[in-house]
Amino acid sequence: MATATDQVVGFGLVAFSLVLFVYYTLWIIALPFIDSDHVIHKYFLPREYAVIIPVVAGLLLLLFIGVFITVVMWRSRKPAKKSEEATSTALF
Repeated sequence: MATATDQVVGFGLVAFSLVLFVYYTLWIIALPFIDSDHVIHKYFLPREYAVIIPVVAGLLLLLFIGVFITVVMWRSRKPAKKSEEATSTALF
């Protein structure tokens, strides 16, 4: 069973994701059909950012995944024994 704190955090993450999804959907799909002098345009970023922000977020995600995998592999690496080093160098 999830604790109350887990439920609150989960609800917060779902609510944040829903708000972000609705904002981005309105920004990309609905805003181009609204006149550019309408007052609603002041609540949205310029349209160039609609491409720049997801690309930067994706690159940062790939960077963090790569760093995480590198750190995990580096920490789980076992030092080679002397006899294994001699055998592996003799084969090559």
